[in-house]
Amino acid sequence: MAKANKVLFITQEITPYVAESEMANVGRHLPQAIQEKGREIRTFMPKWGNINERRNQLHEVIRLSGMNLIIDDTDHPLIIKVASIQSARMQVYFIDNDDYFQNKLQTADENGQEYEDNDSRAIFYARGVLETVKKLRWTPDVIHCHGWMSALAPLYIKKAYKDEPSFRDAKVVFSIYEDDFKNKFKNDFATQLLLKDINQEDIKTLDGQVDYTMLMKLAIDYSDGVIQNSENVNQDAIDYARQTGKPVLDYQATEAYPEACNDFYDKIWEMPK
Repeated sequence: MAKANKVLFITQEITPYVAESEMANVGRHLPQAIQEKGREIRTFMPKWGNINERRNQLHEVIRLSGMNLIIDDTDHPLIIKVASIQSARMQVYFIDNDDYFQNKLQTADENGQEYEDNDSRAIFYARGVLETVKKLRWTPDVIHCHGWMSALAPLYIKKAYKDEPSFRDAKVVFSIYEDDFKNKFKNDFATQLLLKDINQEDIKTLDGQVDYTMLMKLAIDYSDGVIQNSENVNQDAIDYARQTGKPVLDYQATEAYPEACNDFYDKIWEMPK
């Protein structure tokens, strides 16, 4: 039986870099568990402004940094940093940019107000990860996306990057969590997504101001499998995932979760393109 030997994790939160949460704990422990099963992994997260670079020993990877990503007709430098979780023998790559991440907390400020540019930050993060993986010359078999900040990665992988050697044969798994956002994205969000081989027809479900449910459905549309990662998630989104007929892994108790994911990766990998 063929196995998915290389797994890329595109994650929104990882402890100890940010405070513990359901997603941050999964981001920390799932890659380690998968690596311990003999698979090769790479793990990415945003370099949120509340991450203490000195305490966590982050350092810039000069050979990977230096590219500019154009978003909304503006150049945004892509900075790549890395740190190690020694006890897990695991490296974490961080996507950074002065405008989007350096001087901001996570998805909301200290008063709980969501950042107005979260839509652009999500675009930059997804594209930044994929460009970095290309530079690493690494070819993941399965790409597991966690959290709404990673929700654009499936679209880009299946459309804009579909002919890239790093992603040509990759299968995408998207995890839905209880986390969401309240403020709708700006009116021009769908237009900002247009890139090589992405046209209006590909994103026709994004009608008007994009809300959380619409973003989840877009991620599901371009994923090969979906995981319900929280006990309580957006019902419209998980119902939509089941209606597509794609494989859906139901919510798992914590102790059963890594093994269930491990098996799910192989199930997705074996599916025909």
